[in-house]
Amino acid sequence: MRVKCVICDKIENIKDESSIAKRLRNRPIHTYMCSDCNERIEQRTKERIDTGNFKLYRKKQTEEDW
Repeated sequence: MRVKCVICDKIENIKDESSIAKRLRNRPIHTYMCSDCNERIEQRTKERIDTGNFKLYRKKQTEEDW
C-alpha cells in the first residue's frame, strides 16, 4: 500500500497486512506520518515537557460511588 506523509509529503510503501494499513483503510480519518517526522515530533515534545511550560490537558476522571 502506498501512503503519503501528512507533514513532509514523502510517499512510502507499507505492507498491506500491517496494522497501520488496516487502520488507514477502515478509518479514513486516521493519517500517516513517516518515521522521520514521527521521531522529530516526539523529540520536540519531550524537549517542551522538560522546560516545564508544556501542559497536557486531559479529561479529569471522577470516581463514582454507587
